[in-house]
Amino acid sequence: MTRFTPAELEAARDRLVPDVVADGLQVLFCGINPGLMTAATGHHFARPGNRFWPVLHLSGFTPRQLKPSEQDELLSYGLGITNVVARASARADELSAAEYREGGRLLAAKVERLRPRWLAVVGVTAYRAAFDDRKAVIGPQERTFGDTRVWALPNPSGLNAHWTAATMAEEYGRLRKAAADRAP
Repeated sequence: MTRFTPAELEAARDRLVPDVVADGLQVLFCGINPGLMTAATGHHFARPGNRFWPVLHLSGFTPRQLKPSEQDELLSYGLGITNVVARASARADELSAAEYREGGRLLAAKVERLRPRWLAVVGVTAYRAAFDDRKAVIGPQERTFGDTRVWALPNPSGLNAHWTAATMAEEYGRLRKAAADRAP
């Protein structure tokens, strides 16, 4: 993996990272916002301590653990990635409540346009902030966007010590099973 200097990472602040999306996905995963490593590389969930890629594999969504640089392979599995807030920051706590709300509005429009079967927001706190749903918990949500169901997943950040890779994989696996059961 390429090593970046602190100055190179800081230069990635506020950069936008293109979505990995297509119409009619099985699951569209939605991060909070790109971190600086993601923005520097252009690859989602690129920080080495982030557990998204291992958990995606452990839960059965992918037949092997993909590297962030292989993110476009997700489309062949009916999966994609976007973010609630598009701009990169060092930490999610740098985002304002207004950015979350606007991100939620833009995300809803994107989901209605792309029509995935499931929108999976990786971070229940981000889901709560984006959609003003203070009581949301991990798991399937009442909210839908057209025919798209919504699931709040644990945040795969290495900073989320409440969840291990194994317990996250169980929750991601519940979504995978629900998505497979709902396949056309």
